[in-house]
Amino acid sequence: MSSDPVVIRNCQGLEELRACVTLQKEVWNFTDAELVPLRMFVVAQKVGGQVMGAFAGGEMIGFALSVPGTRSGHIYLHSHMLAVGKDHRNSGLGRRLKLLQREEALQRGIELIEWTFDPLEIKNAYLNIEKLGAIARRYNINQYGITSSPLQGGLPSDRLIAEWWLKSKRVETLLATGKNPPIQRETTIDVPAQIYEWKTAGETRSQAQQVQERNRDQFLRAFSNELAVLGYERDPEGNGKFLLGDWDEKWSYASEG
Repeated sequence: MSSDPVVIRNCQGLEELRACVTLQKEVWNFTDAELVPLRMFVVAQKVGGQVMGAFAGGEMIGFALSVPGTRSGHIYLHSHMLAVGKDHRNSGLGRRLKLLQREEALQRGIELIEWTFDPLEIKNAYLNIEKLGAIARRYNINQYGITSSPLQGGLPSDRLIAEWWLKSKRVETLLATGKNPPIQRETTIDVPAQIYEWKTAGETRSQAQQVQERNRDQFLRAFSNELAVLGYERDPEGNGKFLLGDWDEKWSYASEG
């Protein structure tokens, strides 16, 4: 790992955007047909999105890409990709990129950033819920189809939608104290630590799919009862647990119609 200080800032020029495409391929190992192309990074910058990079010694080691969206007359940002190079993971870099996204969004009067995440990815869920203060109360089944990324393990690309309400009491409390406000849990949804190895081997993939289908049903039932993901726990063995309850804040851009 480089000892150079890490600089996080908006990307500048085509070469830095090309570096985003290169790092994207390294992280997800997509086929060329599934890569977000250079043109999309250029467009995101031109139309009010964000392309932010993390650099060490002049080398790009992480990036965040978002595009603008609207719902019920409100402008928000959809954070489509967050990538950190393998030698720099578990260093807090992903969180630093997200916090820069928040700072820049607030400067523009934007109060919501959303993104999707795989509910079977334990570390990512912990970051989103416990380290950033996002909530989740929507679930999309097989959002991107079956992808070529080995990280997906050939399973349907089910996704939770993270809602990051940038000025909510929840987020402001977390950033001020390092802890989310206490919650009253109504139900929990478990993710076994073995999910990663189950996804990678053909003979155990059915076990991973069983977990995905069981959890999908539990999320859909909980969300239909207006519960939200408000917490996430990890035990010493690496198992994950979503904590769901009633969110006492009223932030929402309800869909029209």
